[in-house]
Amino acid sequence: MASPRVEALRWGELRVSGASCVYKDCKVWPGGSRAWDWRETGTDHRPGVQPADLQEVLDAGIETLVIGCGMNQALQISLWRRRFVKDAATGQVEAVALQQQRRAEERGS
Repeated sequence: MASPRVEALRWGELRVSGASCVYKDCKVWPGGSRAWDWRETGTDHRPGVQPADLQEVLDAGIETLVIGCGMNQALQISLWRRRFVKDAATGQVEAVALQQQRRAEERGS
């Protein structure tokens, strides 16, 4: 099953195929997407993406995790987080961190 496509991307606005709303931030996985509220896990530009944010998407059975670092690359994705992905997925998932627009292009928008 393929992940929904990012159809449009502007500062603070993501449009994802199949979603009934426009996201400010979102998580996308094969068969679905949802709003990503950073407050749920304590994510902020620093300290960056939290393990619980990654785990939710890993649990969806992905093969590649592409993490957007934001339009200005301000959202930190530490080497420790990439190791977390490798360990949590027993080496079966590749983790890639990209600038937000490049991330959308890589995802096929």
